[in-house]
Amino acid sequence: MTSIYIDHDAETGLTKKGNEGLVSQNIAPDATNKGPCGIFFIVFSWFAFIITFPLSIWSAIKIVKEYERIVIFRAGHLIKAGAKGPGVFFLNPFMDHFKKVDLRTITFNVPPQKILSRDSVTVTVDAVVYFRVSDATMAITNIENYSHATHLIAATTLRNVLGAKAMTDILSSREEISHSIQSILDLATNTWGVKVERVEIKDVRLPEGLQRAMAAEAEATREANALFITAEGEQRAALALKDASDILVKSPAAIQLRYLQTLNIISAEKNSTIVFPLPMDLLGSLMKK
Repeated sequence: MTSIYIDHDAETGLTKKGNEGLVSQNIAPDATNKGPCGIFFIVFSWFAFIITFPLSIWSAIKIVKEYERIVIFRAGHLIKAGAKGPGVFFLNPFMDHFKKVDLRTITFNVPPQKILSRDSVTVTVDAVVYFRVSDATMAITNIENYSHATHLIAATTLRNVLGAKAMTDILSSREEISHSIQSILDLATNTWGVKVERVEIKDVRLPEGLQRAMAAEAEATREANALFITAEGEQRAALALKDASDILVKSPAAIQLRYLQTLNIISAEKNSTIVFPLPMDLLGSLMKK
C-alpha cells in the first residue's frame, strides 16, 4: 500500500506530487513491523477509503498555511520525516492522524505573582512572555500541552528569580532580571521544541505602607537638598557682599557713586520726598571752609 502526498514548493510556486511507500525514509523504522493487526488495519482503511470515494477525498486533502506545520501519525506511528508544511497534503482519513501546530510568536501575561524578596518585602509582579514553537514534532510528542506548560514554568521561574533579589534590585534592574528569566525559560523549554524569545516585567507593585514610607523618605531627601542649596547660595551671597564692601572701603569715591545710584533707583520707583544723608567726609570738608 502507498499514500500520495501533494506538496507546494514556496520558491518555485509549483506543486509537487509523489508516492510515499509504507517502507520509506518518511516512516519511522518500527512502522514496518506492525504485526497482523496492523496490516489488517491498513488494508481495511484503504478499503474503506475506496468504498466511500469520492466523499472521503474531501476529508483526505489537508491545506497547511505558511505559518503552520502538521505532525502526522500513521497507524499510531510518527512519520519519520517530522512536521510537514506549508502546502497541500493527502492523508488517509481512516489511517492517518495529524496535529496542527502554529509557528507564530505567542504572547501571554503571567498572572500577578506575590513574591517575598530577599530583604523580606512582599511585592506583586506582572510579566509578559513571548514564545514560539521551534520544533513542531517535539512540541507534540514530548509534552501534552506545551502552551500550558510554558505558562506554569514562567510563573514558577519568575517567583524563583525575584525571590533571590532585594527590593531595590527588583525596582532598578528590570532589564537584567528579564534577560535572566528568559535564559532560564529558554533552557527549560528547549526539550519541548519551544523557544522563549523575550520576557518583560510590566509592573512591580509595593505595599501601600511601604509606598508611603518611601514617598516620605524621598520628600525629606528633597527638602534637605533644597535647604543645602539655599544655604550654599546665602554663603556665596555673603562672600560677594564682603568683597564689595572691601572694595568700597578702599575707594571713597566709589561710596559716593553708590549713594547716587541708590538715590536714582529709589526716585524712579516712587515720586516722594527722600531724605538722603550726606557723607561725613563731605561735611567735614565744608566745615573747614
